Amino acid sequence: MADTGRLQVQLLSSRSNGPVEGAEVKITVTGQPDQVLEVLQTDSSGQTETIDLTSPPLEFSLEPGEGQPYSEYDIQINARDYESVTIMGVQILSGEKAIQSERLYPLQNPEDSQVLDIGPHTLFGDYPPKIEESETKDILASGQVVLSRVVVPEYVIVHDGAVGDDTADNYYIQYRDYIKNVASCEIYATWPEAALRANILAIMSFTLNRVYTEWYRSKGYDYTITSSTAYDQKWIRGKSTYSSINRIVDEIFDSYLARPDIAQPILTQFCDGRRVMCPAGMSQWGSKDLADEGLTASQILRYYYGDDIYINTAEYISGVPSSFPGYLLTIGSSGAKVRQLQQQLNAIAGAYPRIPRVRVDGIYGQETARAVRAFQEIFDLPVTGDTGFSTWYRISQIYVAVTRIAELT
Repeated sequence: MADTGRLQVQLLSSRSNGPVEGAEVKITVTGQPDQVLEVLQTDSSGQTETIDLTSPPLEFSLEPGEGQPYSEYDIQINARDYESVTIMGVQILSGEKAIQSERLYPLQNPEDSQVLDIGPHTLFGDYPPKIEESETKDILASGQVVLSRVVVPEYVIVHDGAVGDDTADNYYIQYRDYIKNVASCEIYATWPEAALRANILAIMSFTLNRVYTEWYRSKGYDYTITSSTAYDQKWIRGKSTYSSINRIVDEIFDSYLARPDIAQPILTQFCDGRRVMCPAGMSQWGSKDLADEGLTASQILRYYYGDDIYINTAEYISGVPSSFPGYLLTIGSSGAKVRQLQQQLNAIAGAYPRIPRVRVDGIYGQETARAVRAFQEIFDLPVTGDTGFSTWYRISQIYVAVTRIAELT
């Protein structure tokens, strides 16, 4: 018996960081290019409607086995004045919304096009096991520590290959987008929330250890982290992410795992726990089993990493105009933070016309709440009209994106 999952495509212009309207998006089953299932168009926010697609039964992603737990579809994207893009093997899970975001580049030659082939999920395909490392690094020995405190970077540079592979490309990826991609490659979005949170925290802590220790730069490489499972964690260019994973990342992206009296984030290693075992790390399937038993994310992490592991938050978040005020902004709130929010929403509305412009008066009224709700609807956030941690930093991220390009041009 087949189940259904959902898919939405979102397109951005590399020229403006704004949405691409009127693009044609054709969806076919992988391996059956002549059988077109849907032909969609992007709206003023660069988004297609969300459609239902057939997927394998939910149970396939909840227990390891031989059955592939996701169905695969191909997406063909054509937009005037942009290179065409074909994404092969987009993975649809039962009951989950997959979001396929793609950045389109200006057309230089009529024949220009891109083809992205999404490989198998790490829990289903065959990938090299992680080479075991110490969970903390001798940063004095490396001689190159740039950071004096834990910082969430605006971007990470991902080397799309193994260490030493000079043919592999490097990609600048926004930190939150990188974490969402890795989590969507490493775990199934159908798992219980406690398991998702535990794994996402481990993924973020691993990444921030690489950032904090300048691990690869200290060895003469010009990147932050690799996409190789032997050295780091899986990242796949063009991989769709999932709403359940994206929501958690947006809620906790400034967090990492720490131990008392150790400044650096812990290099939290993990493995699938079935085909590959890692005595010093977390079992991904095991974390799912523990969540089924009712353990919280913190309890799961302590089960694998020890009782002294705890969740810490970074001292600084790069690339944002101003930090979250530390309290919910809602109807009746007022002051400089509300004024800043209103200014940013108006700037974003220039690129996303579904967001109504507001008066910049520093008062959070119904008008501001409506604009926030419209923003939340577009960017797949809980639609409340209030501005909490997730919405504040997502607004900051989009504001920086659309205004930075405008300043450059």
